[in-house]
Amino acid sequence: MLTLSEKEVEKIAALLLKGMICFYQIDTKKIHHMPDDEDYFNYDLTSDEEDVLDEIDDNPDNFAEFTKMEPHQEHQIMEIFTDRQVKERGFQDELFNALSKPKAATGFKFLIDSSGKYNEKWKEYRLSKYKDWVKEQIDSFNYAED
Repeated sequence: MLTLSEKEVEKIAALLLKGMICFYQIDTKKIHHMPDDEDYFNYDLTSDEEDVLDEIDDNPDNFAEFTKMEPHQEHQIMEIFTDRQVKERGFQDELFNALSKPKAATGFKFLIDSSGKYNEKWKEYRLSKYKDWVKEQIDSFNYAED
């Protein structure tokens, strides 16, 4: 059964938010991370990262993999944040408008970053949702083991 401390969950969540993919080595309780190849397809792996991937290939049962949310999940979080956390009707309308267009995440981020007031709230909210996401992946890993 895989169990992680709150600190480990938060570290993995923060790394996922930075575009990393994480592997938790069960026997050593060590967190390995590297750029998610979907985001960094021209990235050359370091020899340490290649060693970790070789270890994973050799003993996949000793590693739990953690990945970022899918774009539709991210979009849903933005919508829920806008609905529940943004109190000013005009700004809320601007955010919903941005979310209804192509490049929704970029438009949403631009508005949030320039708002000042909601920038920190968004970062905290998103991190908390990512921590929940990591916990869901832990549950899935444990369920698959049973």
